[in-house]
Amino acid sequence: MILQAIFFYIFAFVTVASSFMVISSRNPVYSVLFLILAFFNAAGLFLLLGAEFLAMILVVVYVGAVAVLFLFVVMMLDVDFVELRQGVLQYLPVGGAIGIILLVELVMVLGGAVIDPGALAHVPTPTPSGLSNTQALGEILYTKYVYFFEASGMVLLVAMIGAIVLTMRHKVGVKRQDISVQVARTPATAMTVVQVKSGEGLAG
Repeated sequence: MILQAIFFYIFAFVTVASSFMVISSRNPVYSVLFLILAFFNAAGLFLLLGAEFLAMILVVVYVGAVAVLFLFVVMMLDVDFVELRQGVLQYLPVGGAIGIILLVELVMVLGGAVIDPGALAHVPTPTPSGLSNTQALGEILYTKYVYFFEASGMVLLVAMIGAIVLTMRHKVGVKRQDISVQVARTPATAMTVVQVKSGEGLAG
């Protein structure tokens, strides 16, 4: 029990410290690296809670795909972060309001045990007896919360399409595929494939 508590404090401290470095680092590459470190330590916390499936998903999906994708995008694209930060003050009221709402929610969650000490007694066990963590999570997601699970998938799909639409820029002089023009082509405007025998040239 003492060893488990030691690992918990280590993982928790590194997670909070790396999360702070994500938002305080001036170099975006360092921010992504600290984000990867935070994901690894959060996975360690999940392992201590007995949620090994969530820990592996956090490492494989977020570290192996999302965070590495962020890193490649930041390193390969020539992003002018100075220009992006110029208009950040106009979003300060909205961001401050969202931050205050999140702070109130966190205070309500953390203070729930103080307001109602018996609330924690009604919390179900994370994994029912006789079921693995993966099986219990799958049964909950695909039975009781299946509509919320599908709704979250639709939200992610809309966010992905919106990100593609917002970042897709049409440059002048770049050839792009136009399906309507391709379908409207006639044999007169199409190219003719000619079979040329070996040793013979094309007649003028």
